[in-house]
Amino acid sequence: MGDQLVADALVEQAMTNTGLTEFDCHSYREGLDVFVRDFNKGIAKGIYTAPGIERVKGDCVHYLSNRLRVWDYLRKNPELLERPIERPVFVMGIPRTGTTLLSNLLAADPSRRSPLEWEIDEPVPPATSATLKTDPRALARLKQHEALLAAHPEAGKIYRSSPIYPHECVWYLAHDFKTLMIESKGVLPEYKEFIFSADMTSAYAWHRKFLQALQHHAPGVWNLKMPSHILHLEYLIKEYPDARLIWTHRDPYTATGSLCSIISMSHQMLMGRIDTEWLGQDYPWQAQQHAERGMDFRDRHGEDRIVDVHYDRMVNDPLGTMKQLYADLGDEWTAEAEAGIQSWLDDNPQDKFGKHEYKLAKYGLTKEQLEPMFERYLARYDVALEG
Repeated sequence: MGDQLVADALVEQAMTNTGLTEFDCHSYREGLDVFVRDFNKGIAKGIYTAPGIERVKGDCVHYLSNRLRVWDYLRKNPELLERPIERPVFVMGIPRTGTTLLSNLLAADPSRRSPLEWEIDEPVPPATSATLKTDPRALARLKQHEALLAAHPEAGKIYRSSPIYPHECVWYLAHDFKTLMIESKGVLPEYKEFIFSADMTSAYAWHRKFLQALQHHAPGVWNLKMPSHILHLEYLIKEYPDARLIWTHRDPYTATGSLCSIISMSHQMLMGRIDTEWLGQDYPWQAQQHAERGMDFRDRHGEDRIVDVHYDRMVNDPLGTMKQLYADLGDEWTAEAEAGIQSWLDDNPQDKFGKHEYKLAKYGLTKEQLEPMFERYLARYDVALEG
């Protein structure tokens, strides 16, 4: 049995690492305590490797350290807390339905502001508009990323990323320990129940503070992405009443197989094996919840509250799809936007790093089993099936 996680010790380590002791508030503690308790049950059962446990400890300390650093920056620059976040765009949907592709296409428009992978990881001091992609921290991360892809080119098949590409909100919602990403760190039924029923008020309040820090010297209309925003839309629009919401649609059977596959990477990294039984039980249900909660939100707020983008159309006619999306968002389609998006497409052809292969059968699943779970979704939306 490895050493168990201790929440107080993780907090103390973050304070030691940063030399800071003041949090904006202690809302992070609720999710941290649930996660630590649930993860420790897995340690007691011997399901995590020693390196996996150390990695998770490091992740927790990193989340807490960045919260300390960002709050210290805001405390020293209190005027930033008064700067608005106006008409942000949120990309969401069932996981693995093209949210990353769409986020990258939006970010290719130079008029938009996206949180980049490197700056989410190292947010303080914030970059300037001119140095978002040339900051020494960005350049160092680019070298690391190039080395990673050279050593493991298969990684590019599963998730199209780069230190200077936009990245998911999960990484700063993790500072509040309220994100589905944390649930992917193994077999965590208690944390799963917590995150699907959590009051997300504090998480979205922190989400705003994080963006207010990042936009100090690099302002703009924010382009944000996280599939699981769709789980907590009431909290999102309470924090951002003028938010513009985009729902990506794709064959849910394909998406579910892909979701199981990508989470299996976390299992392999932290557990040294893939619990296919847990994946087959947990992640189809999660995919269904994303669809159901999105539809329930629309039933309450109207169809027009969300803009739809279909994956097959985005792949087959990306520029046409983006032009229509801009019209739906009420944004101007400019020559600069078109050039930036076309340039990104030219540099990132489909299956650039090879095709991501995944099979439902690997997780004990069949399409026939999943059909009742997505019946309502497929009856409501004209989604192109891929199988």
